[in-house]
Amino acid sequence: MSSDDERDEKELDLTSPEVVTKYKSAAEIVNKALQVVLSECKPKAKIVDICEKGDAFIKEQTGSMYKNAKKKIDRGVAFPTCVSVNNTVGHFSPLASDETLLEEGDMLKIDMGCHIDGFIALVAHTHVLQDGPVTGRKADVIAAANTAAEVALRLVRPGKKNHAVTEAIQKVAEAYDCKILEGVISHQMKQNVIDGSKCFLSVSTPETRVDDAEFLENEVYAIDIVASTGDGKPKLLDEKQTTVYKKDADVNYQLKMKASRFIFSEIKENFPHMPFTARSLEEKRARLGLVECVNHGHLLPYPVLYEKPGDFVAQIKFTVLLMPNGSDRITSHSLQELQPTKTVDDPEIKGWLALAIKKKKGGGKKKKAKKAGEKGETSTEAEPMETSSNAQE
Repeated sequence: MSSDDERDEKELDLTSPEVVTKYKSAAEIVNKALQVVLSECKPKAKIVDICEKGDAFIKEQTGSMYKNAKKKIDRGVAFPTCVSVNNTVGHFSPLASDETLLEEGDMLKIDMGCHIDGFIALVAHTHVLQDGPVTGRKADVIAAANTAAEVALRLVRPGKKNHAVTEAIQKVAEAYDCKILEGVISHQMKQNVIDGSKCFLSVSTPETRVDDAEFLENEVYAIDIVASTGDGKPKLLDEKQTTVYKKDADVNYQLKMKASRFIFSEIKENFPHMPFTARSLEEKRARLGLVECVNHGHLLPYPVLYEKPGDFVAQIKFTVLLMPNGSDRITSHSLQELQPTKTVDDPEIKGWLALAIKKKKGGGKKKKAKKAGEKGETSTEAEPMETSSNAQE
């Protein structure tokens, strides 16, 4: 057996420098793509146009990489660009015919992903379409999601248990008088696996349970926090708005309709592992074929859910590598200035935020601290979000 074959048989993880490079390259692209999408978010801009520009940027950037590799390396969009407004929870990536526009004051959740050779970097960010600081309940809910994300970053570490993270996330949201949305799960990711079985809930309910698990070194997680000023129990209003799907490799049902077989063949060829948007398919046939594919389990839908009108929903999602020297958050974007109405005084939350992300190296501490300070990286502690937005870097 050649060394290449041996490498293929062994599950690739962060012990391989090449794998780390691919994760970080995907992260660099998706972080830039997020900036591109944010620059397009203006009042009266059409949401579908923004989503298409986000996906096109990722395809263009990944397309220029690994062109001369001996073995074909799959790369591109790992999760289609979604722009979900106000009380829309997520997954809004409409078809080309949709005319939905952004308006001044809208609270946007931008959710997207990139992969190189199946190594995935996901990011989601919340932005309010306005000048000046974000105030009131909009600020509260963004601060709740961001502070909960900061706490999760510090608790998702080797040796810690997944249920401890769930409890901490809920406690943070309560401090801002907000709710964490039910049904949101943060998954381990592996090559070509966006939703690994090892995971943790943002909020536990009798209906949703996950197995107890311990985080281990060299694992990768997409930590996804969604907070709401509402009751945190979102509803599906219109199934026709669902446009994001993922192929389920475990289902073998023989499709009956010709249109379904045609569409599923296209999906198998172009999107064997990653979620995709129906916009990427031939639209007339897609409408007919997708229904049968979903009904028989070939495709897993990512539904567009809603809180009640007047509620605000914020999302922060990032990808973290559990490296031997500590946690490496590879996707993020800085927030607008926030002026929440609540302050966090709970000593337990403050204790979590004070935990270091990286392991300290012995020797030369003063010299290193000074050098790091010049770059603004002296401390990995986060502050509860009170009047500024510097926690999410």
